[in-house]
Amino acid sequence: MDTSSPAAFVNGALLRRYIGQKVRAVIQVIRSDVGSVIGKSTDDQQIVVKGSPQPPLTTYLEVIGIAETDNTIRAEVWTNFGDSFDVQNYNELCKLANGEFRHLFI
Repeated sequence: MDTSSPAAFVNGALLRRYIGQKVRAVIQVIRSDVGSVIGKSTDDQQIVVKGSPQPPLTTYLEVIGIAETDNTIRAEVWTNFGDSFDVQNYNELCKLANGEFRHLFI
């Protein structure tokens, strides 16, 4: 596993902490436009993901990329996570990975 450039686990609220850095987020796809996907983060905030994923898209996507603004990610990697996903558990993971257990996450 390459640990030279880790991606922080983020939800919509945490994204602003990592502007200019690599992040990973799971979004629920709201719509897909040419060159971007509009989605809802696991804490119900709108996130714009720049880039063009390979179709077909599932309802939930994991995106790894660079946080450009407090609600925009420039995607490097897209992963379909299916049409059913536990957003509450992922949201709690984001909080743990950025809180007191931060040292456990690369």
